[in-house]
Amino acid sequence: MTDIKNDYKYQPGFGNHFSSEALPDALPKGQNTPQICPYGLYAEQLSGTAFTVDRKHNERTWFYRIRPSVCHTPFEAYPTKTRLVSNYSDAANVSVTPNQLRWSPFDIPTEPTDFVQGLTSIAGAGDVGVKHGMSVLIYAANKSMVDTAFYNSDGDFLIVPQLGRLDITTEFGKILVHPNEICVIQRGIRFSVALPDGPSRGYICEVFNGTWTLPDLGPIGANGLANGRDFQTPVAAFSHEEEKPYIIVNKYGGSLFSAKQNHTPFDVVAWHGNYAPYKYNLALFNTINSVSYDHIDPSIFTVLTCKSEKPGTAIADFVIFPPRWSVQENTFRPPYFHRNCMSEFMGLIHGTYEAKQGGFVPGGASLHSMMTPHGPDAPTFDKASTEELKPMYIAKGTQAFMFESMMQLQPTHWAIEESGKVQHDYFKAWQGLKSNFNPNWKLTN
Repeated sequence: MTDIKNDYKYQPGFGNHFSSEALPDALPKGQNTPQICPYGLYAEQLSGTAFTVDRKHNERTWFYRIRPSVCHTPFEAYPTKTRLVSNYSDAANVSVTPNQLRWSPFDIPTEPTDFVQGLTSIAGAGDVGVKHGMSVLIYAANKSMVDTAFYNSDGDFLIVPQLGRLDITTEFGKILVHPNEICVIQRGIRFSVALPDGPSRGYICEVFNGTWTLPDLGPIGANGLANGRDFQTPVAAFSHEEEKPYIIVNKYGGSLFSAKQNHTPFDVVAWHGNYAPYKYNLALFNTINSVSYDHIDPSIFTVLTCKSEKPGTAIADFVIFPPRWSVQENTFRPPYFHRNCMSEFMGLIHGTYEAKQGGFVPGGASLHSMMTPHGPDAPTFDKASTEELKPMYIAKGTQAFMFESMMQLQPTHWAIEESGKVQHDYFKAWQGLKSNFNPNWKLTN
């Protein structure tokens, strides 16, 4: 484990217009592009939305940097084999199946592999070329990125570490992300990932259109779920490395390309704007739940959402199942049996998920596709049907999550046929559910 100094500083708030300077008065006063910027810096805008998007949805940031990011050689194909998919409508990329799927933990590579080289598409829908859809990826790496930066032209990354911290250097500053925290790095932002704890593994939800926002609270009121004040955006921290070779890797159209430059891309001395990466500690989630009867829908556990154009649906929701009190009376408390018009991809960061007694373990995953039935396994059903309904603190030491989408997620060929991690006996989890039907049943209470 590498020692990390406590030099990570953040600005609190979600969706704020931030201003940050690593040197005093590095931000121009009263305008964005003076004829000469302070300290001889270059002004450069990063636009996350079109110029003409309405003000409340417009996202952009102004950088003040030592060199503009355009100073690089032409992009060429990145010389590494990848397992990335860009078009989930192409049968050459995906395996169409309605079956319930579950994967054992994905392997840490044995060959030297950094964060970018360890990206693998697991399932998705849509096409990055038309900027519509989403993708589920895993990353598995065992070495830090050195003199290399990465950015994604295809979509926004929501990164969920499961094993090992991620020490992320971005153009905006540095972010240290622990398991049980998440990090969002939007389209176009350059970053580099170091692994202070050695091998690392985790999950990623990539959205091709839209952006991650806080869900509306509706009848809940003004407070609850993920509070905006708990999101953290880094402060400006620059490096000044001239005449040092750097490789810039770009994910574009689902393929990787690389360019070279002779200086660091992390040379932003100051910046201001509302298009910036952030992290969030899942332990700070303010859980809402029933205190009378019945199991409430999992939408009450939504941390972030990427809304679709159809009200009430999402390109993707990020949902968690954190430790919490369960107190419902006369209620089957675990998640109920269900067929859903949404697709549900689940992962486990640590602990044991309350609806499954085995097989679903940290670093693994499951996919319950659109309208495919799913629910608690037989042992969970039997236990929950007979246990005393006293107040219980459930999911202690556990953090499960779900990427839920209105889209019909298709698993990749690698995920189904090549990974060797598919649990082909997953269907047996429900085979022990026997008939309890009694035609002579009488209400006794």
